[in-house]
Amino acid sequence: MAAATETLDDKEKKQIRDDFDDAVNMSASQIQKWLKTDESKAVGQKKGDDSESVGHKSGERIIEILNTKAGDLSDDDYAHMRKVVSYVKRHSAQRPKEVEDSNWEYSLKNWGHDPTK
Repeated sequence: MAAATETLDDKEKKQIRDDFDDAVNMSASQIQKWLKTDESKAVGQKKGDDSESVGHKSGERIIEILNTKAGDLSDDDYAHMRKVVSYVKRHSAQRPKEVEDSNWEYSLKNWGHDPTK
């Protein structure tokens, strides 16, 4: 089998969309505005010589997904949505005592989740 992504049925797609909608509690415009901040650009893991973090790139992808009709989402979009849900759940479990203005908060916002909401 050449395809790297699995084919999802409608029930699986709906579940992923529901989980994604629960995890991503910021609008596309809120994420877009956030990604322009110095705080957003200052956090996250960077791969190689790339100056943009994984989370920052993810935020840009989330904006694209939020601006796409459900029927037009690709298998790659669903794979990224799963990745977002997993990241938000995992990172949320590591909640620090001080949330406001923390790298933890900034990182989650890059992934479309505002923990202060």
